[in-house]
Amino acid sequence: MTSAVRFEKVSRHFGAVRAVDGVDLEIAPGEFFAMLGPSGSGKTTCLRLIAGFEQPTSGHIEIFGETAEHVPPYRRNVNTVFQDYALFPHLDILDNVAYGLMVKGVGKAERIREAEKTLELVKLPGYGSRRPGQLSGGQRQRVALARALVNKPRVLLLDEPLGALDLKLREQMQEELKSLQRALGITFIFVTHDQGEALSMADRVAVFNNGGIVQQGTPQDIYRRPKTRFVADFVGSSNVISPDIMRALGGEKRWASLRPEAIRLAADGIEARVENASFLGAATRLTVDIKGLRLHVMLPAGSEIPDIGTAIRLVWQQGDVHYMDDAA
Repeated sequence: MTSAVRFEKVSRHFGAVRAVDGVDLEIAPGEFFAMLGPSGSGKTTCLRLIAGFEQPTSGHIEIFGETAEHVPPYRRNVNTVFQDYALFPHLDILDNVAYGLMVKGVGKAERIREAEKTLELVKLPGYGSRRPGQLSGGQRQRVALARALVNKPRVLLLDEPLGALDLKLREQMQEELKSLQRALGITFIFVTHDQGEALSMADRVAVFNNGGIVQQGTPQDIYRRPKTRFVADFVGSSNVISPDIMRALGGEKRWASLRPEAIRLAADGIEARVENASFLGAATRLTVDIKGLRLHVMLPAGSEIPDIGTAIRLVWQQGDVHYMDDAA
């Protein structure tokens, strides 16, 4: 099966800066794929390479089996939704959505009809006569999405489109984006630095750092079986335990990851001292000291919370300890 997007040893350098450095990547048709990483990790540059806003310094890019290098953005069957939405303030919503069709030379009656259908798709029927300034942030995000979808792209690129929304609206839009992607069946490539967004929406995730992909797989694989200390700490804030401490705790002398929710309080276990407790609503996060190591422990709602400074005992299943490569 032809990949929706394929990178072969793709690099993009800006002088001495290696923004993307030898990336290999295959994204399947109809997949919701997330590129996750901190600022400067290379994920957005990869998105711009797919869109055609950047050209690779070296390597090869294909979109549905066709070479993409030196093909201008308007000739690629992809569209991008940006974080700032980039709507035209002087145009009403209907004309904003229909703009891409107008550029393509589609007749007015047809492009208005398609724009209205797409506004219904993103749950904004009847909003066509308003201006962007009359809409909320969430509504403007939907308009930006409609403007990209009206062109019927085979690949939709989303560059941190939910970053400007408040938490509740962002969570709502995460669910709506995933439902929309399932209904349309087109490839979504979503760039984010928010691991919660990536884990909750994506079929697969690529974790970026220093211009390359350090791990890719399903959200469950990335979360439960991180390959490196960076992935363990960045995706879900795991407890990363050094080989010497791991040996002192009765495990193998290797770097290990232990998720906070896998640790439980018990009458018998390894002694620790409570340093801090943070109430998070659905859970309480304890910071504890154990053999000179600070660990986080996540207690579910309703648990009895020990006082700061008290001694407690902790247990976990050996199967919850995940050993990692020595690479950082």
